[in-house]
Amino acid sequence: MTDQTVLILGASGVVGHAALEHFLGLPGWRVVSASRRTPHGALAQRAQHLSIDLMRPDECAHAIESIGGITHVVYAALYEKPGLVRGWRESDQMQTNLAMLRNLLGPVIRTSPGLRHVSLLQGTKAYGVHLHPVDVPAREDRARDAHENFYWLQEDFLREQAARAGFGFTIWRPQLVFGDALGVAMNLVPIIGAYAAIRQAQGLPFSFPGGPSNILEATDSRLIARAMAWAAQAPAARNQIFNITNGDVFVWRSVWGQLADALGVPVGPDEPIALANYLPAHAPVWDEIVRRFGLKAPPLTAILGESHHYADFCFGTHARQQPPSVLVSTIKLRQAGFADCIDTERMFRDWIGILQQDRILPPRA
Repeated sequence: MTDQTVLILGASGVVGHAALEHFLGLPGWRVVSASRRTPHGALAQRAQHLSIDLMRPDECAHAIESIGGITHVVYAALYEKPGLVRGWRESDQMQTNLAMLRNLLGPVIRTSPGLRHVSLLQGTKAYGVHLHPVDVPAREDRARDAHENFYWLQEDFLREQAARAGFGFTIWRPQLVFGDALGVAMNLVPIIGAYAAIRQAQGLPFSFPGGPSNILEATDSRLIARAMAWAAQAPAARNQIFNITNGDVFVWRSVWGQLADALGVPVGPDEPIALANYLPAHAPVWDEIVRRFGLKAPPLTAILGESHHYADFCFGTHARQQPPSVLVSTIKLRQAGFADCIDTERMFRDWIGILQQDRILPPRA
């Protein structure tokens, strides 16, 4: 028996799925997943799963009451509009994300007086990376960037509830998160893999489709999962905000050859392509790839989610000049006691290999 029950929201997403698999591998935890879609993978089937629409308060309350004794929450649920980037500035999108957290956390607090800790996911949009150049490195202890953001709405609500109910929280700000989740708002691994396969099928090289490159950092979703498990127990993480990245930096053009090698495709010269348009237009080519290789992959629309729009944003496809570097300081997290790291090139190879092994992407030639 265990007195620790973690409820993981957004368990079919890139961070939520990694957290689900990580907590399932830890002794002494009862793990409950919640999302509208059922998480994929054999390991995920070991968790009790609840299909919840977080925009339906009654549905949330009924589902939470059926669990009982929740001690920890990992909140990785997210609402994004079609087209993704434009919605980041729209008030109704912000209010929807606030309502989702409120609809979930209210019943948890009412039914689980032993609630100890909540992990909440933010990102570098907290620093205004989608609006303007940010400080290098961006630090957690700076004043809030003066722009509207659902992060602030959720954070203020969480702080208020934590002070009232007596539980702790940790807020996470990763940069460019990668994993194996399909059909989500922001995960570039399956997008890159599908693009490479379609180009190969057309007899075309794996050309970098973006614009001017800048220096970035990546965050493996497995690293975030490990950090969340650490924070669930660590006094130094209580009521803190932490940046988190793999620990190194990268430039897209510099890793493009490594991606090509992992995928088994030849690199070509740069060719600016808006993947938000290119990939949906080549869905029939993807269907033929699935048939030819006997893949278990779903139709292309179920792989993309909104991540093809995210790819154009991250690759700087529409940038007219070199974007500023985006770097965040992870000193605070390391000084608090979590010093884990992952090599970014190794991370890309790992996730591509996992999708190839799962027969979502074609095998390496």
